[in-house]
Amino acid sequence: MAVGDAPLPAFFAIDGIRIGTANAGVKQTERADVTVFEIAEGSTCAGVFTRNAFCAAPVHIAKANLAATAPRYWLVNTGNANAGTGQAGFEAAQACIDALAEKTGVAADTILPFSTGVIGEPLPSAKIVASLDDALKGLGESRWADAGSAIMTTDTRPKGAIREISIAGKTVRICGLSKGAGMIKPNMATMLSYVGTDAGVSSELLQSMLNEANRLSFNRITIDGDTSTNDSAVIVATGRSGVDVDALTAEEQLQFQTVLTDIYTELAQLIVRDAEGANKFVAVEVSGAASESEAEMVAYTVAESPLVKTALYASDPNWGRILAAVGRAGVESLAVENVSIRINGVLIAEQGGRAASYTEEAGVEALTPADLLINIDLERGSDKATVWTSDLSHEYVTINAEYRT
Repeated sequence: MAVGDAPLPAFFAIDGIRIGTANAGVKQTERADVTVFEIAEGSTCAGVFTRNAFCAAPVHIAKANLAATAPRYWLVNTGNANAGTGQAGFEAAQACIDALAEKTGVAADTILPFSTGVIGEPLPSAKIVASLDDALKGLGESRWADAGSAIMTTDTRPKGAIREISIAGKTVRICGLSKGAGMIKPNMATMLSYVGTDAGVSSELLQSMLNEANRLSFNRITIDGDTSTNDSAVIVATGRSGVDVDALTAEEQLQFQTVLTDIYTELAQLIVRDAEGANKFVAVEVSGAASESEAEMVAYTVAESPLVKTALYASDPNWGRILAAVGRAGVESLAVENVSIRINGVLIAEQGGRAASYTEEAGVEALTPADLLINIDLERGSDKATVWTSDLSHEYVTINAEYRT
């Protein structure tokens, strides 16, 4: 179950990017599970990747190739993570990109591989290789929606966002996709995300802009507190619009950064709205903190509490669970009498206990909507942070208990 309506946007073409999909039957045969992104020569690329020590073989290869070359292709498979597969996993991933390199006439190190799915299973590289001709035959500029479906695993719907803006008198377009529904607490990136723009941006500036957008989007979501072995988010800038972001004024660069962060935030929130078994989309907003990191620490402690998340699932105004989570977040010398907590605008707690104006009926009413805002004011500074999360339902347990079967 996903929270709220989120139809795919009407994607436009990004000049310099073509996309093709195919069905390799990696785990299922009902829909495409292999995606090829073709990137025009002269484009720049940046990426962020999981910090999980057991990161997948394709993550190692993608990071190395991105650092060494200007990528010409991204190759994505779902149904198998190719993580926890040892040296055989590296060889399987390399076999896939070697085959794509041979078919397209590019160097293998200009291809970035990405995988997502079950951890610890051998990657059926022969199936992926066999599907490449179909993916290449179908390459087109307007196949973002097809790719959005092809990169899904336990997702119930594809996730995409677009922006079109005017900078320096010219139009710049951005298209983005993300996937993910479980094993979500990104640490540098989310499960998978692919963004393309026709702006021109140097590799160094593009990496800096991606880092900032990622910090305020994918690194502010959590579904279950688990950082995947395969988290990757990459962006390509083709320069075909004629806008050179490096040459823009500081104000114009900020405009581009703001729009980029906005699209990444939308993609991140779409993941939370499609969280496994989710019934609620929850924003945990902590204000009045002594630092942004302090606010983020409190927000994550509340957002990842199983007791809080199960209460939200039941629309149970068990506000003491939120209070307890704030108290154990590790804030040094927290003056609890100054803390106030609101849910969807209803004052729940203040001065160290239940607010005098609070009633159980008001609490139930505040927790009933599918979209919830929990505001926690620490009243010890001017910094703030917001983390987005979901509730924790019976269905989440069922999905993950039966994932491999």
